[in-house]
Amino acid sequence: MQTFVRIVEANSFTKAAETLDLPRAALTATMKNLEAFLGVQLLQRTTRRLSLTPDGADYFQKCLDILQAVEAAEDTFRGQAANRPKGRLRVELPGAVGRLLVMPHIAGFCREYPDIDLVVSLTERLADVTQEGLDCTLRVGELQDSALVARRLGSMRFLTCAAPDYLARHGVPQTPDDLRAHRGIMHFSGRTGRPFDWDYMVDGRVVIADIRGAIAVTDPEAYIICALQGMGLIQAARYQVRDHLASGALVEVLGATLPAPMPISLVYPQGRMASPRLRVFADWLAGLFRGDPDLQT
Repeated sequence: MQTFVRIVEANSFTKAAETLDLPRAALTATMKNLEAFLGVQLLQRTTRRLSLTPDGADYFQKCLDILQAVEAAEDTFRGQAANRPKGRLRVELPGAVGRLLVMPHIAGFCREYPDIDLVVSLTERLADVTQEGLDCTLRVGELQDSALVARRLGSMRFLTCAAPDYLARHGVPQTPDDLRAHRGIMHFSGRTGRPFDWDYMVDGRVVIADIRGAIAVTDPEAYIICALQGMGLIQAARYQVRDHLASGALVEVLGATLPAPMPISLVYPQGRMASPRLRVFADWLAGLFRGDPDLQT
């Protein structure tokens, strides 16, 4: 059942084998034996894709319910439900959020839950949670995956800033309209290839600013580095630049007209929150973000 569910979630024998750390041939044999035992075909295979048969779709839902019940029963006797969760937890974090907000505190989580084998990947791409066998991923912004469940953890606050050298040469903008006369460092999405808009809340509505780009980068750290060199203005998450603001290396502008905050959520497949491992990690993250004034809802 576990093998079958993983193949369906990954939509690939090869990807499922990688996440289960098993040879592909073992998964093929398991499915062949399972279908022979049940006397029905569960998967339709072509050279390009997998799809569930009607019997396979019905069996898949029953497998999810059964496997969750089995884990809950085992947790009771292994002590996981009594604050001793065990096992592997695969987590994916946005690179900047992971490096600056989560990883500096991760040792505390590992000390509190030493029996959890935490596997953390940091990336700026949008992960496919089910196909890649992840237990959860952290996402910033409005969510698109209707098949996934989300737990809101906070709101990311943004601001506009620049190096003192840039402001001395080009002046300080007083309104978003003033940005037309300025140079901005553009942060573009590696997934879509489009630069992120500069938006501001004006009289209760979102206004997109018009600003020319001096340079465009996809990496959040490179984005900040360009600003520190006086190449232009940036619109960044406050947590990314707060140390530079405190040191004076960057200066906030347009403080009376702020960008709209963005939700930050933990996203996971249906039913996965039944896992004690994921529950304690989600609670730990929520507590970590509650203590950060730049991430509070």
